[in-house]
Amino acid sequence: MNPPKVSSLASGLKGFFLDYVPRQRALSPHTIQSYRDSLKLLLQFVAGKKGDPSQLSVADLSVEKITAFLQNLETARRNCASTRNVRLSAIHSFFGYLGGQRPEHLEQAQRILSIPFKRTGSREIQHLDFDEIQAVLKAVNVEAANGDRDVALLGLMFNTGARVSEIVGLQIADLRLIAPYSVFLRGKGRKERTCPIWPETATLLRRLVEQADGPPSQSAPVFCNARGNRLSRFGIRLILNKYVMKAVSQQPSLKGKRLHPHSVRHSTAVHLLRSGVDLSTIAHWMGHVSINTTNKYIAIDLEAKREALTKAKPLLKGRRRSPRWHQDRNLIAWLTSL
Repeated sequence: MNPPKVSSLASGLKGFFLDYVPRQRALSPHTIQSYRDSLKLLLQFVAGKKGDPSQLSVADLSVEKITAFLQNLETARRNCASTRNVRLSAIHSFFGYLGGQRPEHLEQAQRILSIPFKRTGSREIQHLDFDEIQAVLKAVNVEAANGDRDVALLGLMFNTGARVSEIVGLQIADLRLIAPYSVFLRGKGRKERTCPIWPETATLLRRLVEQADGPPSQSAPVFCNARGNRLSRFGIRLILNKYVMKAVSQQPSLKGKRLHPHSVRHSTAVHLLRSGVDLSTIAHWMGHVSINTTNKYIAIDLEAKREALTKAKPLLKGRRRSPRWHQDRNLIAWLTSL
């Protein structure tokens, strides 16, 4: 008896997730999981409530079906346009791979790759000013349970501007707690960098490491939860929110801000910029591939904008008031006078 024939869609998905994205493109586990979730949602949508996604073929994933899926994300699932674009990016990546591997699907792949991303509005990047950072750190009670962990965690995040995934992945072996103090970070796209830390940050980390029973394993996570497991991204977000809420009484400006762990990263970049550090150094510090990514912090530095405004000459002084059109019944004459 011949074994069941594997569909080109199933074999394409296996090649995409087992070889292309982890080996050829070397994408991070987080990105691979995002691609997996996006394609899983697509297959479930196309199969419908009573269908079996494993029975789908490449032909079933038509432009019309994918367009309907993207529309469903926004209407039924209430996803924003940026989330829709993330899902579409995964679909584009898969069909770009499939079209290159299987020429019989090239025409369909090209049609799907032509589905456009939706334009999204840009929100103001939220960050904490220096006084707000100080208030959040002071809100931690180091005498309480996990107090040493929390102050070391927040202190290291503000010091390095590390991504939350880089903090989660830290191991004891990544810490250099003797002068010159530093921490080894594994960033996006498997890019690695060493970031210097202040002596005060090294002291906090040393105190945390010394709390372990016996010599800690070099592969042990630096930051653990109450069960002794590696602290998660969600756990770090809860810790930050906890102390931001406590710090509001001392720093009311925190109340109206939408803050998350990446806001800490933005705060570090803005603090370095205001301290006179050049953009190239900040880009290396933050692990940015391009300095264009770092340029966005110039736009959010409100203090620099205010300083520039005081240096600039006022443009409104002595400005002649334009005549109002209703004061002149001759519209053409009014237009000419502008």
